[in-house]
Amino acid sequence: MSAADGTSIEERTAKLEGLGCKRKRVEDARFTQGKGKYIDDMKLPGMVFGDFVRSPYGHARIKKIDKSKALALPGVKAVLTADDLKPLNLHYMPTLAGDVQAVLAVDKVLFQNQEVAFVVATDRYVAADAVELVEVEYEELPALTDPLKAMAPDAPLLREDIKDKKEGAHGARRHHNHIFTWEVGDKAAADRAVSGAEVVAREFISYQRVHPCPLETCGCVASMDKINTHLTVWGTFQAPHAVRTVASLISGIPEHKIRIISPDIGGGFGNKVGVYPGYICSIVASIVLGVPVKWIEDRIENLSATAFARDYHMTGEIAATKDGRITGLKCHVIADHGAFDACADPTKFPAGFFNICTGSYDIPSAFLSVDGVYTNKAPGGVAYRCSFRVTEASYFIERMMDVLARKLGMDPAEVRRKNFIRKEQFPYKSALGWEYDSGDYETALDKALAAVNYKALRDEQKKNREAFAKGETRSLMGIGVAFFTEIVGAGPIKNCDILGLGMFDSCEIRIHPTGSAIARLGTISQGQGHATTFAQILATETGIPASEITVEEGDTDTAPYGLGTYGSRSTPVAGAATAMAGRKIRAKAQMIAAYLLEVHESDLEWDVDRFRVKGAPDRAKTMKEIAFAAYNKVPPGMEPGLEAVSYYDPPNMTYPFGAYVCVADVDVDTGVTSIRRFYALDDCGTRINPMIIEGQVHGGLTEALAIAMGQEIAYDATGNVTGISFLDYFLPTAVETPAWETDYTVTPSPHHPIGAKGVGESPNVGGVSAFSNAVNDAFAHLGLTHTQMPHDHWRVWKTAQKLGLVK
Repeated sequence: MSAADGTSIEERTAKLEGLGCKRKRVEDARFTQGKGKYIDDMKLPGMVFGDFVRSPYGHARIKKIDKSKALALPGVKAVLTADDLKPLNLHYMPTLAGDVQAVLAVDKVLFQNQEVAFVVATDRYVAADAVELVEVEYEELPALTDPLKAMAPDAPLLREDIKDKKEGAHGARRHHNHIFTWEVGDKAAADRAVSGAEVVAREFISYQRVHPCPLETCGCVASMDKINTHLTVWGTFQAPHAVRTVASLISGIPEHKIRIISPDIGGGFGNKVGVYPGYICSIVASIVLGVPVKWIEDRIENLSATAFARDYHMTGEIAATKDGRITGLKCHVIADHGAFDACADPTKFPAGFFNICTGSYDIPSAFLSVDGVYTNKAPGGVAYRCSFRVTEASYFIERMMDVLARKLGMDPAEVRRKNFIRKEQFPYKSALGWEYDSGDYETALDKALAAVNYKALRDEQKKNREAFAKGETRSLMGIGVAFFTEIVGAGPIKNCDILGLGMFDSCEIRIHPTGSAIARLGTISQGQGHATTFAQILATETGIPASEITVEEGDTDTAPYGLGTYGSRSTPVAGAATAMAGRKIRAKAQMIAAYLLEVHESDLEWDVDRFRVKGAPDRAKTMKEIAFAAYNKVPPGMEPGLEAVSYYDPPNMTYPFGAYVCVADVDVDTGVTSIRRFYALDDCGTRINPMIIEGQVHGGLTEALAIAMGQEIAYDATGNVTGISFLDYFLPTAVETPAWETDYTVTPSPHHPIGAKGVGESPNVGGVSAFSNAVNDAFAHLGLTHTQMPHDHWRVWKTAQKLGLVK
């Protein structure tokens, strides 16, 4: 149908570039031309530079700090230690997990490269020289790096500052290195299921310590204006408003006098959610000196001292019938939190959302217990391309499903199919408390298996094993099947907060008289394409072309309060706030259009970019016309203007899911694993921009490859970090990265305004399991049930050697 101006619906829809359109990313122009604005690009008048003196030991008592030589160096402005911060009560800062963390080491150091002193100088290189001149006398102490020994009777006492505390943030502490115990589920029912089961599969599964390793390291510039007592901090912050609140609590400066700005961020992946000592020291130094202070960490500091991820050690038991029907699940986790509990998890969930460890399966009884412990490692525990420990949970259940399949002698795909939550069971309440919103798992699995010709792959694998037994090949074929359900969209205030702040999000829209618009949100993009996709949501909701909508984020002085971007919460929460704000705009626009057309509001219907009179399509008002009228011809009694704000508190999380298949070839003589094929089917509900989804899946799968096949932040027995440069820490390049095959199904979320679920984290969640399952599957016929990640060449070769395959 054509409008009065002669344009068809198809033409107007194409011009709109709304939901479902493969719109090119509008952000890319400045990045590809080198016009991005990053923290280290910032230069302010009078700016000085900060650098840290860091501990060479994993555990040691500080006997003496002599800063006289450093202070004598020309250009050095200050050298701060814990003793300088104590009078200000800033020597400890609150963590997101309810613990306290030393800003600068107090009395002793608890991990290698811990911050001991903060040097401020006129030049970055002078600061680095001064760091070498600070003399620290240490008394080395026994280090604890094995989390499984953290609560041994003879384990060294780490946290002397809380040694007498019997209660932690989540209940009683059972040991001086114990942080919390978290239990969920029906223990008695799970025990009965295991004790009475026909078959029980047991396994110990570790998910090694890894690091998000974003392209840009962490940093900030703090500037205190002593005239008007306003503090401005530019930084690599994934949650600017939360950082402002924490900065206010620590400094005592009212929030309205603190401005937090996140400019362009070169990747976040969870690494930039928390508050680091560098931020606090920069703020303190700026307050004391009255000049801007910049702190930028180097790569070794980033890998060794900022927030890690994973380090979960899981013991699982699955009870099942002989024909493969699961009757119960038990899981116990030792969670290594490092020297301070600085995990970025919602307050009520000390182990994050790990209780989604029942996965995509209808498990009638389950019990989960998690013990958090301190060790002499860097603190953290962030959601590295996942939603609050969901990757660990998914890896656990997907490996356990393969272990069960081996024990039963069943195909891994069929064991999964037999235990799926069925489509008609949604909304589904899991045994560990989550209410899954929607899903069609069997359709997704069938599509994935058909796409890769799964039966033919298994036939080929059988022939490969026969050929290997005859000595005709030295390569074993592995097929990894993984089916994941993620929980994203943190989240509902009823069960999600950080430091008491509800994890809602926000959007403010202003439509200008000429019909263009600006939208400000409480999120901050680190490469997800928010400026592109949020404009598309608004285009569909308001009828204003996406090209005429500007999206702004990352400035607490202009954006409404929001809890930031991490855990794939942008689309489920901020995207919903955007849609709801757009609907408020459209509701007011309808009243204005009715007034202009001299009809009742109910006589109008929406038509892509305008309201038209029902039965008289030639009588219509476009949003451009309505926008102008909003400033000069509104109905009597109506406020002029066309603006709206929406704060969205979701009623539930969203539950994207997917089916992944990885085909790998393992050379037993070298341990080299070649990824022959990787197919990834994702269901993220309503698809906003297929091209951006594709890019996010590619990026997430590449990170999953890195984790499964090589990434690890390892420590030796004395607390030394082994492998904290790119010479040792695996970052895949185009050479190592396979070609990805992507696919999808669409199962909208019933409670989300546009049915979207989120996708940014999904490929990492499902990908790690698929890679690991493929490597383990290559050896499964030889009686092997599980090998620990990462599956680098050395470890895979050692596995082959243990199995007697290496000549």
